[in-house]
Amino acid sequence: MAWWSRAGSRLGSATGCRWLGAFGALAVTVGGYAAGTLPAREPWGVWTARGSAPALAGALLAYLGLTLLVVAWWRYGVLLARGVRDAKERVLSTLMWWTAPLVLAPPLYSADVYSYIAQGAMVLEGYDVYGAGPSVLGPGDLGADAAASVGGNWTDTPAPYGPVFLVLAQAVVMLTGGEIVPAVLGMRLIAFGALALVVWAVRGMGGGGGALWLAALNPLLLIHVVGGMHNDGLMIGLMLGGVLLAQRGRWVLGCVFVGLAMMIKSPAAVALLFVGVMIARRDGGVRGVAKGLVLPGLVAGAVAVGATVAVGTGFGWLRTQSVAGAIHTALSLTSDVGLGLGLLFADDPDPVKGMVQKLGLIAAAAIILVLARRAWKGRIDPVLGLGLSLVALVALSPMVQPWYLLWGTVVVAAVAWHTRAGQLLAVLSAALVYETAPSGRTPWFGFAAAGVVLALGLVWARRESWARPAEGIALSAPAPRTAHADRAARPSTSS
Repeated sequence: MAWWSRAGSRLGSATGCRWLGAFGALAVTVGGYAAGTLPAREPWGVWTARGSAPALAGALLAYLGLTLLVVAWWRYGVLLARGVRDAKERVLSTLMWWTAPLVLAPPLYSADVYSYIAQGAMVLEGYDVYGAGPSVLGPGDLGADAAASVGGNWTDTPAPYGPVFLVLAQAVVMLTGGEIVPAVLGMRLIAFGALALVVWAVRGMGGGGGALWLAALNPLLLIHVVGGMHNDGLMIGLMLGGVLLAQRGRWVLGCVFVGLAMMIKSPAAVALLFVGVMIARRDGGVRGVAKGLVLPGLVAGAVAVGATVAVGTGFGWLRTQSVAGAIHTALSLTSDVGLGLGLLFADDPDPVKGMVQKLGLIAAAAIILVLARRAWKGRIDPVLGLGLSLVALVALSPMVQPWYLLWGTVVVAAVAWHTRAGQLLAVLSAALVYETAPSGRTPWFGFAAAGVVLALGLVWARRESWARPAEGIALSAPAPRTAHADRAARPSTSS
C-alpha cells in the first residue's frame, strides 16, 4: 500500500503529469496509424488501412491515450491552481513533451486537411476554388490523392476560407509536389506555427502557466489543431496576436494581424470591434469613438482587398462564407431546435430551421454588442469581452464543431483562466475531445462519453471553484482605460 501511495503521488506531481500526458499523446499517435483519418490513396504505404481488427485495436488505444492526456491535463491544471512551483515553471517544456509524439502522426479526428491540400492544388491547377469543390481535380492533377480522401460533405463544396490560407496551402502543395504524406506534414508545420503564435500572444498578455494550460496545453487544441491540423488554430493565433499588438498601442499593426486572421476564417472579424473599443477608451471623447468604430475596419478591409488581389483567387470568398451552415452538426443548438420545430409544425422543416438559425445569429450579434458596450463603459476587460463574444457566437451558430470552442477559450484563457468562466470552458474542452473518433466520425458513444465527462466536470467545478473573489467574472468590475493600465490592473494568471 505504501508503494502504491508513493506511485500515485509521483503520477500526481507535475513531472508525473508530464510523462502521463506524453504517453497519452504517443498512444493517440500509434493508434492513429490504424484508426486515424487515413487517406483513400497513399502510394508510400505509410498511412494505409490494415483491416477492421487493427482499426478497432488502434481506436481503443487512441481512446485510452486521449483519456490519459485529459487526466494529465486536468491534474496539471489543479496543480497550477494551487500554485505548485514546478508546474508553473515548466509549462512550455510540458507542451513540448505532449506535442512531440504528434509530429509524425497521420491526420487525426478530421479529414479537413485533405480539403486544404486539394484546395491548394486547385489554385495551382487554375480551378476556381470558390466555384467548385475538390472533386474537379482529375487523376493527373496535383493533389488528386488528397481530393480522393476528402470527406463526403466537402467533396463538391467550394472553399469557405480566405485567400491567405489558400496561398499557404498552395505553397505546401508546390513544395511537396502534392504527395500526400509530405503535404500533410507540411500542413502540420503550419499548425505548429499557429501553436507558437498562441503561446506568444498569451504570454505577451501577461498570461502565465495557468493561461497557457487552458490555451495551449488544452487537449482539444492538441488533437484538433496539431493532430487534425485545423486552420482555426492559425486564425486564433493571428487574431490574438493582433489584439496583443493593439493592447500595446500598435493598433494599426494589430488590425493588420486581425485582417490576416479574417483571411483565414471570417469569425476573426469580431476582434475588430474590441480593438475599436480599446482605441475609443484610449483616445476618449467623440473623436475616440469615431476612430474606434471606423479605422480598424478600414485597415482590416485594406488587408483583405490587398491579399485577395495579390493572391489572385478573386473575391469569391465573400459568397462562400455560409456554405458550412448547410451541413447539419449535432452540436449546433439552433440547427437542432430549428429542425425539431420544423418536423413538428411544418411539412418542410428547412425554412423553419433556417429561420431559427438566423435568429440565433441575431441573438449572437446582440450579445456581442452588449459585451462591446460594457467593455467601452469599463465594466469588463475588452479581451475578456472578445473571448465571451466568440463563445456566444459558437454557441448560437448554425454549424458547430468541437474545436470551434477554442475560438473563445484561448482568448478567455489569456486574461481569465482562473475564473469561473475559465473553469467551465476547461470542463467543456475535456468533454468535447470525446465527441469525434480518431477516424473523424462522430459515433453515438462519443456523445455519450462527452456527456459523462461534462456531467462529472460540472459537479466537480461546483464543489471546487477556481474563481477567487477578486478574480470573479463579474461584468461590473472596472476595466483598465489604457494598454499600460490594462496590464497593470489585470490579476496575475501565473498562480
